[in-house]
Amino acid sequence: MDIFNLLTSQLNDPNVLNKLSRQASVSPEKAKEITAYGLPALLQALNRNSSSASGAESLLAALDQHKDDDVDDVNIFLDKVNTAEGGKMLQHIFSGNNERVQSNIAKQTGLKQAQVSGVLTQLAPMLIGMLGKKKHANNLDQGGISSLLGSALTHGSEGGIMDIASNLLDSDNDGSIIDDVGGLLGKFFKK
Repeated sequence: MDIFNLLTSQLNDPNVLNKLSRQASVSPEKAKEITAYGLPALLQALNRNSSSASGAESLLAALDQHKDDDVDDVNIFLDKVNTAEGGKMLQHIFSGNNERVQSNIAKQTGLKQAQVSGVLTQLAPMLIGMLGKKKHANNLDQGGISSLLGSALTHGSEGGIMDIASNLLDSDNDGSIIDDVGGLLGKFFKK
């Protein structure tokens, strides 16, 4: 199972959504919405980071640090997730775009930026942990990680999900990200 399918199957679990939502003080439906925007944005940002030598080196080091994170059962992982570390991860992953990405997701979901941050600070450590385990299990180098991220991104290409991620990360910040949230969520997460 590739990383995209693994993540979306875990994130469709009602227990996982309840845990994500409690930490962020949002409904499970809103946590799912935030995740629908946040996961592609995180994957796209990681992919961009891995395209430069220094970014790839930094990402590989982070994945090595988190290769032993117990993310096989996301329910248990979320009980002990370190959201302060998750916040630091978001700063590194999104670099100068962190505030704007969270602000754009907040606008799209009708939530406060702090609520978006509450979900993303849990999602980032989970994603890094899963990528770290994959890197270690498959002995992946920079090319292997790039391929893994590229594979995850192609799963999201239908329905414009990666276009949304690109717009969230776009330095111009020049307009609306999506017109039909319902259509996005229906395509991104299995109903």
